[in-house]
Amino acid sequence: MWVYQILDVVGTLLETLGIYVLVKAYCPNIKNKFVNLIPTAVFFATTYIWTWFIEDVTFKLPVVLILTFLAYKIVTKQAAVNIIAGIMTQQVYLIAANALTETISSGILSEMTVVVDGRQFLKPQVYLLYFLLQIAFLLFFYYFMKKYSGGIDKKSLLAISISFFIIEVLAQTITIAFHAGEADWFNLYIELTAIIVAILFVILLVYIKSYLYLREQEQRDKVQIAQLQQQYTYYQDKLKDEERIRSIYHDMKNHLLVLEGSQGTEATRQMAQELRSQIADYENYIHTGNSFLDIIIRDKAEKAREKQIDFSAFIDFSGVDFIEPLDISTLFGNGIDNAIEASEKLPEEQRVILVKAGKVQDFVSILIENNCADETRADGHTTKADKFLHGFGISNMKKAAEKYGGSCTTTQENGKFTLKVLLPNIES
Repeated sequence: MWVYQILDVVGTLLETLGIYVLVKAYCPNIKNKFVNLIPTAVFFATTYIWTWFIEDVTFKLPVVLILTFLAYKIVTKQAAVNIIAGIMTQQVYLIAANALTETISSGILSEMTVVVDGRQFLKPQVYLLYFLLQIAFLLFFYYFMKKYSGGIDKKSLLAISISFFIIEVLAQTITIAFHAGEADWFNLYIELTAIIVAILFVILLVYIKSYLYLREQEQRDKVQIAQLQQQYTYYQDKLKDEERIRSIYHDMKNHLLVLEGSQGTEATRQMAQELRSQIADYENYIHTGNSFLDIIIRDKAEKAREKQIDFSAFIDFSGVDFIEPLDISTLFGNGIDNAIEASEKLPEEQRVILVKAGKVQDFVSILIENNCADETRADGHTTKADKFLHGFGISNMKKAAEKYGGSCTTTQENGKFTLKVLLPNIES
């Protein structure tokens, strides 16, 4: 008896692994591995208890699947359609593996079952074949799912559901009739053919969805690159203008000093003082130690002032020359733009943005902090309706940080959003 108990435990573990892998494939936003283990533990425990301690198995499958779905929904907060699609896909390949096992075993064994202690079990050879087919189907589905992370829509779920119910009805009618001696090989082959067609349909559906998702990602990347290049060109032009303004500024400052101290009229001297006071604002701009970054910070500071946002920056990028200008634009430009956008949603007295950056031991640290409304998502993604054209900011920053072997993380707590970038200082 203990041999069959072990075989059953192994089989249940394989089924549990299938649930884990496929639901995770349909729900890519499940980041916490421990949380993902809770629903699979529910699946394993319910299946094992029902198999060995409850004789009536009429409602075993629906109860196990419903409890597993509820566990996933409660602990992961994922979309119901994605959870159901993962569970149903697992059931599709399990029934297919079972049908193939029965077909092959019926052809090579005179009897597929044995009686032990008054209970009927499948022979160990049948168990092993079933396990191998389970593993093969799981790997096969995983191959098609591993590049797919776009979730699933309700129409696709309906298609998977139809396949699921077709093979479930066939399994409950033809297979049971076959074991009772009420169906012949012709009907079993019909069942097997229908199941294979259903399996191929699900695979085709997943493949098409994956292809469309990758195409969309490719299109997003093209738009993303175009936006970054446009942003980079903008700051390059601003840098050229800045150089011209700097040259004019120094000459004008000297001219006004001469004019102010000359023997002209009082009105002339007062006008010179006022003009010098106005252009003195130029000296109040933040100097970061990097001319390209100076332009970005000045541009963003001006936009923040226009929107009545208290903007503060403490940046020392002197000697930080390994970061390319385009990546500086990505890291600071996108981060501050997101902070400005979040600040606009707040009352004026709560609009505060703090930027800190510089060398910290063997690293370059960038911190952008702002107050935010409750609806701001901690993952940094946009809350706008047009997510295709927006929401590139954080993902672009993460890519830029990873390019230098660094990291980009976001946190949100107590009404404050914090973005941190940490890069190894390769020049140290």
